Amino acid sequence: MATNSPSQKTLLAALPKAELHLHLEGSIAPATAVALAARHGVTVPLEEVATRYSYRDFLGFLEAFKWVTSFVREPADYALITEGLVYELLRQNVVYAEVIVSCGIILRRQQDVEASFAAIHEVGEHARERGLRLQWIFDVTRQFGVEAAEDVARWAVKLRPGGVVALGMGGDELAFPAEDFRKAYDIARGGGLHSLVHAGEVGGPESIRDAIEFLGAERIGHGIAAMRDPALIDWLAARGIPIENCPTSNICTGALARQLGKAEASIHEHPLPVFFRKDLRVVLSTDDPAMFHTDLVSEYEIAGRLGLSTAEIVRMARMSFEAAFLSLEEKREMLQTFDAQAASLGLE
Repeated sequence: MATNSPSQKTLLAALPKAELHLHLEGSIAPATAVALAARHGVTVPLEEVATRYSYRDFLGFLEAFKWVTSFVREPADYALITEGLVYELLRQNVVYAEVIVSCGIILRRQQDVEASFAAIHEVGEHARERGLRLQWIFDVTRQFGVEAAEDVARWAVKLRPGGVVALGMGGDELAFPAEDFRKAYDIARGGGLHSLVHAGEVGGPESIRDAIEFLGAERIGHGIAAMRDPALIDWLAARGIPIENCPTSNICTGALARQLGKAEASIHEHPLPVFFRKDLRVVLSTDDPAMFHTDLVSEYEIAGRLGLSTAEIVRMARMSFEAAFLSLEEKREMLQTFDAQAASLGLE
């Protein structure tokens, strides 16, 4: 089967999929951004969104993220963007997702966390009736500091009954050292939550080690800096710690170019196939799909263009279910469904 043939795309699109590194606010489509702004009395031409959704570097992306989230102010706004995300995930036959909610931003803007999450959760419950299971990750915005992170952790624990499964940390990876956030992660773990950290996206290999050793990260967001440290790749593989790779994101934010020490980078320089063939547990994701003009099927197509065979891509798709924060029974059921569908499509 040709790597980039339409038949392969059709088959991969038909596979039931899981996505584990996906920001709710990063799924705001341009037309939705226009509608949100209009709700709050601001006229934003579609062309302006297109301009803002184009970046020269990671800080430029953060500014765009800050801009678009400035129009997400009320529970109804959160419901709207969650509905848009659900539509997109169902369109791609995603059956399970762990969605990152920027709780740090909600708190920073003095919005009602409980009411906002209730609106998100309600949409998620309706999605389950349509075959999509959603769970939630409350995200610390690193540059907001330690006390803000601890507040997010407390809210994550409080709202765990609504499907919050983990505490994550994104934002400016270079703002504060990982060890400063130990207490926040201790609060989360003490409340029964899993631990995630964006690390090795724009930071170096040491950022990945620190996230694991200081914060107990069970999965690493991005982690592309490991390409600069073969011993770290072996260490991660031996420990079975999944790396959430988002190739299009790494090009759009300039993160891959930064790791390579270049002004620009090509998608063909992405370490995804190296990681996979070094026995790392690689979880393929979109990060902020609307803001990076991608979707999960497209990311799997990129994996094909990077040289992974169809069998390897199917194995990678299975890894996302294996790495999910689900009970053993729930995971077993989803893997059985995945295997049966892969077999029916001739993708065993």
